[in-house]
Amino acid sequence: MSTSSFSRHGAVDLSQLAQKAKQSASSGRPASAGLGSGAGGSRDGGSYVVELTEQTFETQAIRPSMQHPVIVEIYSAGRGTPATQELSDALISLANSSGGKFLLARLNADTAPQIVQALGLRALPTVIALIGGQLAPLFEGAIPGDQVSQVIDSVLQAAVTNGIVGRAEPVGGAGDGVAAGGEEEVGPDPRFAEADAALERGDFAGAVEEFDKLLQANPSDTEAKVGKAQAGLLARASALDAQVVMLAASSPTAPVAVHLDAADLELTSGRVEDAFARLIGQVKTRTGAERDQVRVRLLELFETLGNADPRVLKARRDLMTALF
Repeated sequence: MSTSSFSRHGAVDLSQLAQKAKQSASSGRPASAGLGSGAGGSRDGGSYVVELTEQTFETQAIRPSMQHPVIVEIYSAGRGTPATQELSDALISLANSSGGKFLLARLNADTAPQIVQALGLRALPTVIALIGGQLAPLFEGAIPGDQVSQVIDSVLQAAVTNGIVGRAEPVGGAGDGVAAGGEEEVGPDPRFAEADAALERGDFAGAVEEFDKLLQANPSDTEAKVGKAQAGLLARASALDAQVVMLAASSPTAPVAVHLDAADLELTSGRVEDAFARLIGQVKTRTGAERDQVRVRLLELFETLGNADPRVLKARRDLMTALF
């Protein structure tokens, strides 16, 4: 699936940075990952936190982002404050409690001047996302823990939209950097094991079937509903020829089915507002069964992003206006 949604808004090309990392590496093998300061472990003794260097930025951050989201925290070990430590603790806790939904990669800016220069960093700490090898800035400076959680949720939703649905493997073990507290971390939800496996091998239709099984057992399972909507979107979009569909959709006489396909492609390429605007426009101009068909598809697409997404909230308001 396309990762253009993470290359349109402030993203930078990482190819030159990765090449520098290759050239400056002293050996062909990546350095072993160390745990970040205060990094807690998952319940199996591993961790979803790695400490990066300039030499391992490609192998431990860029490459893994082709399979699962990577959150990069760029910090200064020599200029830490209670607020920045709180941010680090929040990121580490979220990573280790996610069960591999994302990997947290921490980089000490004091020892990585080439990367700091390449990224044009203006403030520390800076937190960025890597999805499919593309970088998108998330925020600069320390923000409250509840806001960090919201940002991570948005990244995970964007990753699924872009077809990045793998899970990170725990790395290392609980060592000297492990924080006290002893709370058992939560691993992947076993309910979704079959659906996750289908997504990881690109069998989106199979994932829909697995989510359907869960919904038959528990129709009120919100997570399964969201998973089914996301898998359904990926299944539909992966079967389309983007150029053919978008050309057909540009015709003023394009049928409803073409606009539904075009909206799927727009959403999976990160053009969320365009997808919603297209379908809301169809709601305004269609009648009867066609209008209801578009309305139902819009509701499905809303579910792929989550009801808390600001774009969904706005589109819901616009849909209500179009309907009434």
